[in-house]
Amino acid sequence: MTGRPQSEGSRQRARTTATPRQVAFDVLRAVADDDAYANLLLPTRLRRARLSGADAAFATELTYGTLRRRGHYDAVIALAAGRSIDAIDPIALDVLRLGAHQLLGMSTPAHAAVGETVELTRRARAARTTGFVNAVLRTISRDDDATWTARLLDGVTDPDTRAGIAYAHPPWLVTALRSALAREGRASELEALLAADNAPPRVTLVALPGLSEPESLGDLTLYSPVGARSAAGDPAAHPAVATGAARVQDEGSQLAALALSRARPVVAGERWLDLCAGPGGKAALLAAEARAAGAVLTANEVVPARAELVRKALHAVDPAVEVRVGDGRAIGALEPGSYDRILLDAPCTGLGALRRRPEARWRKTAADVAPLAVLQGELLRSALAALRPGGVLAYVTCSPHPDETTAIVDALLTEHPADAAPLDARAVLAGVTRSPLDLGELAHGAAQLWPHRHGTDAMFIQLLTRR
Repeated sequence: MTGRPQSEGSRQRARTTATPRQVAFDVLRAVADDDAYANLLLPTRLRRARLSGADAAFATELTYGTLRRRGHYDAVIALAAGRSIDAIDPIALDVLRLGAHQLLGMSTPAHAAVGETVELTRRARAARTTGFVNAVLRTISRDDDATWTARLLDGVTDPDTRAGIAYAHPPWLVTALRSALAREGRASELEALLAADNAPPRVTLVALPGLSEPESLGDLTLYSPVGARSAAGDPAAHPAVATGAARVQDEGSQLAALALSRARPVVAGERWLDLCAGPGGKAALLAAEARAAGAVLTANEVVPARAELVRKALHAVDPAVEVRVGDGRAIGALEPGSYDRILLDAPCTGLGALRRRPEARWRKTAADVAPLAVLQGELLRSALAALRPGGVLAYVTCSPHPDETTAIVDALLTEHPADAAPLDARAVLAGVTRSPLDLGELAHGAAQLWPHRHGTDAMFIQLLTRR
């Protein structure tokens, strides 16, 4: 043999870059070890592995499907293995999850699902667990998903726990979603919502006003007047997306930004603020709307790396937009009464985007909600202080959780009855959308979008004004 010996890293890369299963495994490990986001990492890994067509589709479904139903597969694996998942080697456990999804959630033939997945165990440097993985997968392969689910449901009486098992959601999250739907008198829609969370969303594009037209991007969206459905393939390859004239953006996010920019006619010279602007999607749409109407946008972001993403997002729209790095909780004291329109897209659990971020349902816990609610309340009070009398403030979260939505607004209106007043977001959206939105009755005219009802992320939109 001639030539220089490969390093261990080179040998590992040579062994692990080609197959769809390996790509899926690598993403699962990054999610587990580095808290990576699968929807951001997977496209990069697919390009690096030069996967396309059917191979890319297989890797995508294997990755997202496994992450989406991870808790369900963990319960099945524990039954099949006769031991707690905590007692299983983490690498072997991720391999087993991939195998379980192929066997129970995809149409992969059992011999291929078992054989190729066992081989993956060897490639993942977990050869000592090969026999164990092989035995567990063969046990799983003997029954279909309905049979395994029936076993998991046996003896379970709590309705939210049963729904969580059936639809692969943690029980605490099922309880929160039931409560959110009950606010509208629509708790009966719970199973439809849980099923929608498990359905991969179609990619939506936003045509930035003044830079592109939605008709040039694809089929028009049902609600957003600036949205279009992306054709199959990589949306980044579309010329308008490549140049920054259009962006990938959920239709619900588009409507959240438009609810602020089109709440009332714009007076030239208005000052607008995106208080928590990272990573810049809504800021780009607001910047295009502001530029067309003669308003001036400022974007603020507390994390420097995310502020840089905002700058990149705004460059093609209006490079003159000021992007600041600062704590949004301080802006109300530093610039009281300074802005005509403010978007507060508050940091939240992200439970409204479970279709796009499949790992989020297992990464978040009920304990994550309370600290975020405190932060959301502080940011909302700061935003109100920075708003000019008569101005418009949009409080937005990508979460339907009552503690992050209506409870935050209720607290502000209770604490500041002389300063804050609600505006009817439902009426505003009725004047914005292409088709009528089926919105439930929420207090203070708030609007809650839903995956199962609208095909969007579960965005909460509350409009407020300062007296």
